[in-house]
Amino acid sequence: MKNRILLLIIYFAFISLGLPDALLGSAWPAMFGDLKVPVSYAGIISMIVAAGTVISSLFSGSLIQKFGEAKVTTFSVFLTAIALMGFAYSHQFIFLCLLAIPLGLGAGSVDAALNNYVALHYQAKHMNWLHSFWGIGAAIGPMIMAGYFANGGVWTQGYHTIAWIQLGLVVVLLLSLPLWIQQKESDDAAKNKDTKSLFSLIKSIPGLKQALLVFFCYCTIEASFGLWGASFLVFEKGFAADKAARLVSLYYIGITSGRFLSGFLTHYFSNRQLIYIGQGVIAVGIILFLLPPESVLLPGFLLIGLGCAPIFPSLLHETPRNFGKQHSQKIMGLQMASAYVGITLMPFVFGEISTITGYSFLLPFLGIFLFVMFFLTRILNRKSDQNDHAI
Repeated sequence: MKNRILLLIIYFAFISLGLPDALLGSAWPAMFGDLKVPVSYAGIISMIVAAGTVISSLFSGSLIQKFGEAKVTTFSVFLTAIALMGFAYSHQFIFLCLLAIPLGLGAGSVDAALNNYVALHYQAKHMNWLHSFWGIGAAIGPMIMAGYFANGGVWTQGYHTIAWIQLGLVVVLLLSLPLWIQQKESDDAAKNKDTKSLFSLIKSIPGLKQALLVFFCYCTIEASFGLWGASFLVFEKGFAADKAARLVSLYYIGITSGRFLSGFLTHYFSNRQLIYIGQGVIAVGIILFLLPPESVLLPGFLLIGLGCAPIFPSLLHETPRNFGKQHSQKIMGLQMASAYVGITLMPFVFGEISTITGYSFLLPFLGIFLFVMFFLTRILNRKSDQNDHAI
């Protein structure tokens, strides 16, 4: 019963985790005028948040090892809540930049802590469903902001509401502290405590380098297609901007609904099989884009989203199996950091490349990273099977 209550709280935490992620993009058209800064300055805030997320992901393993998942999660959500509340009362760009630091630091630690806890204590279906609920949160955030705009409100009201939701989650997490499974260490367990540095883990554990690159490649595909898919349609296929936006929404619907579906598929397929199936479905989606009829674009967007759906949660859930429970928390932080680097850096890289090649290069770009991810996944699975670790 306790596990079910805690799982429900973690589900709610994942919805809450997604709430701020798309908030800046939806609010920025109204924000930049009030702040009296260029439109492009949204990228500065986004990069600061991303940098904080990468840093906190890298160090989350040591923090969680010292304080436990429950306390780190609760404090991290509190940190994001305070940062969002600060956004609601800030009217100068420099203050938003400063507040972006705790926003990023809190988000990275929550992600690493909850993903590892679920990987250790719950079935694979829950990892897929959790990330589906993150997508729900990411969709609700802009809806809340749009609701205020539609009623003549301002962007600060949207941030204020999300901040209060986050503070409510902090209270729930505080009340749930007794429910979290505590890692009771015997003398032998204490001796086996993970004291390795991040560098030594990367150097010594077979398959870890490949795992980090797989996360990087996957997030490159997901983020690049999400950001530039509409531009590809507008500039290469001659679509109107509103029609292109609607098609891109199918991509995100595919990811969210696909993760919900993947939760049921875990009863019939292993995590590794779901990863390969997802990669295959992405490949089919890319091939559809190469065909002449315009009618194939709709299923193409949907298939690429459905293909992306099981890969990320399945890779996360495999972490204790691939590398052992002893190292899983630090490795989870490393994997999340690698994922965030891909999300932050590679869409920008493609944007620079597209100024030379045009947006038609999007499909070869995705195809290259998909092939590399498939190749590295095979090496990762082979090496992790050879690891001598305690499950």
